[in-house]
Amino acid sequence: MRVLTFLHSFEPGGVERIALRLVRQWRVHDVDAPLFMGRTEGDMAGDVGADLDFIVPPKAGPHRAKMETLWMIRTLPRVVRRVRPDVLFCSGNTYAVVAVALKFLLGRDCPPVLVKVSNDLDRQDQPRWFRFFYRLWLKTQGRHLDHFIGMETPMAEEIAESLCVSADRITIIPDPALSKPLIERLRAARGRGRGEGGGRRFVCVGRLTAQKNIALMLRAFGRGARDDDTLTVIGDGFERANLEGLARDLGLEGRVRFRGYVPEPATLLPEFDVLLLSSNYEGVPAVVLEALAAGLPIVATDCSRSMPTLLGHGAMGDLVPVGDEQALAEAIARARPSFQDQDLSLAQAQRFTIEDAAEAYLRVMSRLCRQRNSDAR
Repeated sequence: MRVLTFLHSFEPGGVERIALRLVRQWRVHDVDAPLFMGRTEGDMAGDVGADLDFIVPPKAGPHRAKMETLWMIRTLPRVVRRVRPDVLFCSGNTYAVVAVALKFLLGRDCPPVLVKVSNDLDRQDQPRWFRFFYRLWLKTQGRHLDHFIGMETPMAEEIAESLCVSADRITIIPDPALSKPLIERLRAARGRGRGEGGGRRFVCVGRLTAQKNIALMLRAFGRGARDDDTLTVIGDGFERANLEGLARDLGLEGRVRFRGYVPEPATLLPEFDVLLLSSNYEGVPAVVLEALAAGLPIVATDCSRSMPTLLGHGAMGDLVPVGDEQALAEAIARARPSFQDQDLSLAQAQRFTIEDAAEAYLRVMSRLCRQRNSDAR
């Protein structure tokens, strides 16, 4: 079985990081798993993407970044015709437009497309007019793409409702954000560097984009944190300069540290006390799973249908409404570094491993191939 995965670049992103890990794991299982990259730039080329061979179109370069989706739609069909994969793996919502375009451009020559639904489909953060057209777009995906992967149990109903697809076209595979060795490493390092006294050490990990709403987090931290508490922001993005300016304006310059991109941010989590997440929308945030593996308490916005299930309906973290600065500040104020059920959080983390998920994906892909061959006969 030949499985072709397509990504824009090695620029940091949870969807791309997990897709690269899956490709690597499939190759360990001796699966023919070619990788198409629209561009070669990005920090992940040196860590999770290191030593992965890939296909890149001619004339790929930084100048393609501003129109990367159109660039991929233009260049990928020729690669599909040449490589002749049995399955196309669409690794996240942002790539669905490419997958639908391939279905139209290639017609019957397009192999089955397996889509991982990586983000919230309700999008309550958007105005009603946007959601109306967005729902039409989701139904288009449901009509033309073959099978959908949800990352946690509540997503089955969400996908069925939003994309108008039957249950036999939906499979739940827990998001493979972790590995068994990583969980062991994080557990062994839990609480390292913790001295006597001192304030609480909050941490945030993610791209500095509008979706993550770090500005809300900074304002809530300024209102709810104690004078000796600190916040470390791990990640980079277009909003970094503005966020650094906001931290200065809020008088948090000495207590908020912007650390930038880190190759394996999960390995740093044991150095902290509490994870903060302030996103407007998510699917199953990988950093939440990493925090559970590290045994950290979590304060987060209720940014997807899966969040209550991930946090055991309050047993492993504190959820507040999306965009509610006051509620987030109050949750920060009451956060306790020791407040985490270590057995429960470990059991939850162990559900989300690359080892288990890679095999589950292959089973679904094999079923799609058998179904296509049967239909052809």
